[in-house]
Amino acid sequence: MTPHLPTRKTLGLLAGLALGAALLAGCSSEGASTDCGLDACTVTFDRGVEAQANVLGVEARLVGAQDDQVTIEVAGEQLSLTVGEQAADVGGLAVTLDSVTDSEVKVRISR
Repeated sequence: MTPHLPTRKTLGLLAGLALGAALLAGCSSEGASTDCGLDACTVTFDRGVEAQANVLGVEARLVGAQDDQVTIEVAGEQLSLTVGEQAADVGGLAVTLDSVTDSEVKVRISR
């Protein structure tokens, strides 16, 4: 009796599930929440706390916010962003400031 070998389709499904789990496990945050897809993450930082998130293989940290301008650090580089401004490029990632309120800062980071 020969043992049943997994089919190519089963191996593909398992590989896809493992990749999905790795992507979800790759996002972590403190003082922030993340909403990630395959190529982009929206990070909502809480204001007034040490807020940081690890997304798409890089660390993003809120440095400061005033009015509609914020300073964040992404992959070790500090950026000054304004709402509605064109995306800033950091190491092949596009970083945009979506919104600023009294309680939170929302940033989009995409490949």
